[in-house]
Amino acid sequence: MDGFRSLIQLLGSVALTFASVFNGMNPNPNPTPDVTTLRYKRHRFPAEIIAHAVWLYFRFPLSLRHVEDLLAERGIEVSFQTVAEWAGKFGQHYARSIRRRSRGSFADKWHLDEMVVAIKGKKYWLWRAVDADGYVLDALIQSRRNKKAALRLMRKLLKGQCVTPRVMITDKLRSYDAAKRKIMPGVEHRSHKGLNNRAENSHLVVRRRERGMIRFKSAGQCQRFVSVHGQIANLFRLHRDRKSAAEHRKLRNATMNTWREIALATAA
Repeated sequence: MDGFRSLIQLLGSVALTFASVFNGMNPNPNPTPDVTTLRYKRHRFPAEIIAHAVWLYFRFPLSLRHVEDLLAERGIEVSFQTVAEWAGKFGQHYARSIRRRSRGSFADKWHLDEMVVAIKGKKYWLWRAVDADGYVLDALIQSRRNKKAALRLMRKLLKGQCVTPRVMITDKLRSYDAAKRKIMPGVEHRSHKGLNNRAENSHLVVRRRERGMIRFKSAGQCQRFVSVHGQIANLFRLHRDRKSAAEHRKLRNATMNTWREIALATAA
């Protein structure tokens, strides 16, 4: 009787193995999630395709139709409207994950500056902050260029970074000094236009994307785009100075693996 039961158990295990092979099932009851098969809830495309489309749009100066053509070349039929929905929905999730991973790891020297953005004939000011290495700390679009607007940016920075800088560098706009004295009185402030080239140069990337989109359509769209674009740019900002080609490739592969982990965590 015991031998018969052992035979039945053996046949059952063999049948399960064959079923898993022919039906594409994994006999492991707790399989490791795979980015090629993992899907977001209520989305018919795998997470890998959605994450790749979002990565293309924010990583490179491409329009939505450019991303649509690049996906079509790979045999993926997706409209540019769908790409826009993916960028708006999943881009925020990816940016929040990157922001959590990088919180508190930036340099203690902050560069603050503002740039003019014209939206439907109205002038707005995009307030941006970068650290000494050029990583984007935060961005905030506002309709004013005064002390109140500077205070909003600094409060947003302190809340997002959870640390205070050692040095704050700005141009000669007096609103920065007035806001700094109120919210960060102990921080050293250097106000000189020539010292703030780091922030000035970081505006060029936003200008390039603004031209590609034929200007921003609304203040909300601008805020959503720069919030996601800055974080993804930080993740893939690989300093190539004093690095060999092999070291750069290794660092790039590690960054791509981090991006895949973020996509998996969002879909899980």
